[in-house]
Amino acid sequence: MKDYQIETVAFYNVENLFDTVDDTLTFDDDRTALGKDRWTEDRYAQKIENIAKVLSEIGIDEASKAPLIIGLCEIENRLVLEDLISHHYLQEKNYGIIHFDSPDERGIDVALLYRKEGFIPLNSRPRKLMIYEQDKRDYTRDQLVVSGLMHGEEIHFIVNHWPSRSGGEAKSSYKREKAAQLNKRIIDSLYRENPNARIIGMGDFNDDPTNKSFKKFLQTKPEIKELKEGELYNPMENMMKNGKGTLAYRDSWNLFDQFYLSQSLVSRNFDGFQLYKAGIFNPPYVITQTGQYRGYPFRTYGSSGYEPGYSDHFPVYLYLIREVKTQ
Repeated sequence: MKDYQIETVAFYNVENLFDTVDDTLTFDDDRTALGKDRWTEDRYAQKIENIAKVLSEIGIDEASKAPLIIGLCEIENRLVLEDLISHHYLQEKNYGIIHFDSPDERGIDVALLYRKEGFIPLNSRPRKLMIYEQDKRDYTRDQLVVSGLMHGEEIHFIVNHWPSRSGGEAKSSYKREKAAQLNKRIIDSLYRENPNARIIGMGDFNDDPTNKSFKKFLQTKPEIKELKEGELYNPMENMMKNGKGTLAYRDSWNLFDQFYLSQSLVSRNFDGFQLYKAGIFNPPYVITQTGQYRGYPFRTYGSSGYEPGYSDHFPVYLYLIREVKTQ
């Protein structure tokens, strides 16, 4: 009888995880005690507890432990990450932090957390996304590239939070297409170093799996059997076609929170870690249970103001599995 090792990779847009301190260099005034959101220490502490609880439970069903790797977006700074991993839900998991300050005008960044006993970072760097609007730079989030050893196997992660649809989907689509082109350059550079590189992209892409950014620029495929060497598999595309989503707006669901994987992670040869399956983490407590927005993610701020919720997005996850060789 074969034994298998399962590890979870998760991604979560945590909906403006800000501390209560006014940063004079960013537009974070709303998230202060005197700001529009009345962002008090109590509310911040509740937010930290909520997010820590969710992260501690993703993957428990099949991996029996918290995620090995967690990508995050909409975090303000390293301090909130330190508060997060120090919470009692996560403290014993011994997470490390990889974070760089982005030039985003709102002051939000992406980050990666990793359990130290299972992942050793070898290299991490932010890649700037250069977008210009009428010769003026549109400052947005960097793309975080982390390479390391996952239980001895080299793997690369790209953590994303692509430009929003502010101003309308069509008008803003070129920004996400620029983001996809940067992703493609990163991927190509990894392939040049190793044609069999194991790559996982994750993030809130502010696009669905069928949008141009994915289909034209990243050329992701929804079926493993369609993949050729060097191509990317998106397990979320068929989920979307089956009506699943990670955020809702005006009674319509989107699946902006996604993963894509290199062909080397879905070859099914079980020579090292391979994709087992992907999913959306949405237990009842992260879902609004009553009212107009019943069924939507239970968020921190809605149309009625503050709610002691979690996020306006559901987190997503994937399981990686490998056969354990016995002597």
